Amino acid sequence: MPEPSELAELRSTEWLILVYKVPSEPTRLRATVWRRLRTLGAVYLQNSVVALPPGAARERALRKLRHEITAMSGTAVLFRSSVLAGEADVLGSYQAARDDEYEEITDRCQDFLAQVEKEHVAEHFTFAELEENEVDLVKLRGWFDKVRERDVFDAPGRAASEVALAACERALEAYAARVYEVESEGH
Repeated sequence: MPEPSELAELRSTEWLILVYKVPSEPTRLRATVWRRLRTLGAVYLQNSVVALPPGAARERALRKLRHEITAMSGTAVLFRSSVLAGEADVLGSYQAARDDEYEEITDRCQDFLAQVEKEHVAEHFTFAELEENEVDLVKLRGWFDKVRERDVFDAPGRAASEVALAACERALEAYAARVYEVESEGH
């Protein structure tokens, strides 16, 4: 795997930069902006300055957010810019943010596996539990898909999340097989 500085040279790119100011009151306005930026996967270069790799959907989302910020009596300017110095730092921050998200998914997968194991140990093989676990796995997969969509530079943490999700899928299949077995014994 190339070092971040090598990645920057290999993938030198422009970035979308949003510089904004939101009124300090009410605080919910700043929280709303922060949540939207987090959902997009933006990284903060400093207070009220965020960066995202270019892309039509990301640009539309930032343009929309810029409009919303101005509607909040704030100010916002959206730039498309290349980094003259320090691009490895920007890319490193972006990669670290994706790796943090992948790590959180991997942790939740461990929780999922522990829950399925708990059901096995308790011999709690019901369709209701199976459905609940299926819903949880669908949520994990959806979360992974959203992070993967933001992961335009293939962060190294993705592999561990993929392995963890595959383990969850295998565990759920084994649990489902046991639920079906118990159900057929009961009839």
